[in-house]
Amino acid sequence: MSRPRFTEIATFMRAPLAETLEGLDIALIGVPMDLGVTNRAGARHGPREMRNASSLLRTINVSTQIQPYELAKIADVGDVPIDHLFNLDEAIKYIENFYVEVHKAGVIPLSAGGDHSITFPIFKGIAADRPVGMIHIDAHTDTWGEFYGSKFHHGAPFRLSVEAGVLDPKRTIQIGIRGGQNTLEGLEFSNASGMRVVMMDEFAEIGVDAVIAEARKVVGDGPTYISFDVDGLDPVYAPGTGTPEIGGITTFEALKLLRGLRGLNLVGGDVVEVAPPFDQTGGTALVGASLMFEILCLLAECVSRD
Repeated sequence: MSRPRFTEIATFMRAPLAETLEGLDIALIGVPMDLGVTNRAGARHGPREMRNASSLLRTINVSTQIQPYELAKIADVGDVPIDHLFNLDEAIKYIENFYVEVHKAGVIPLSAGGDHSITFPIFKGIAADRPVGMIHIDAHTDTWGEFYGSKFHHGAPFRLSVEAGVLDPKRTIQIGIRGGQNTLEGLEFSNASGMRVVMMDEFAEIGVDAVIAEARKVVGDGPTYISFDVDGLDPVYAPGTGTPEIGGITTFEALKLLRGLRGLNLVGGDVVEVAPPFDQTGGTALVGASLMFEILCLLAECVSRD
């Protein structure tokens, strides 16, 4: 990282580019797929722009003093190769198969989407041997059923994950839920399955520290995944996303929330729904990359404890 930022091939956070998983603790992975969006496409461009924006980041988290590259072997392993770019059902299989290999190699994945439908095949790849818990930051529960003939859409990954036995709903907390709906199906599924849903109104009322405490209580010491949809943030901070909802989390609250998760048994994470075409300033990509770095710090600390 000693050369000028503008001279290098863009990788996530300027990490080395690796062609194999051999010797890695953490793999940074792009999943440039948005076939699961129900309205505004564009998140397929998220990984590339997040890589570019992440060149602005540095190696030390000043707030936590974590130096992830000193704690773990980290590399950008490129994007998930998806040969069936026009077939969502087939694309999901490519993603699952890729993460099966990541899991077999004993490597922790940190991914950039792509729309939120990618998290279901990621879970299928890394949690087939035991369900994981989840800390999910989002404006939406993403627990709806079939939509216009497809079950693999970005509003359904966590219903599918529960039904497939790869996500433990009783060890799942959903944070920042808000906005209007045409049906309460998703919220009803989350509640009925045992997920802890923190609506944005509750988040604002009890504050970040109380939400952190609740999240830690819900997931306990079992294997846990962090999934951060940037529309969980207020669109003032992240306008470049497909389904923005006003009245959301601030970037400072998001950073504080993630930093409050230190010490958990984390097995992976993702940042999804960055859609650069809706934000020509590049600000949303920088926000997404910054959130990835915070999650990377948490994962690296986990690796160092093993």
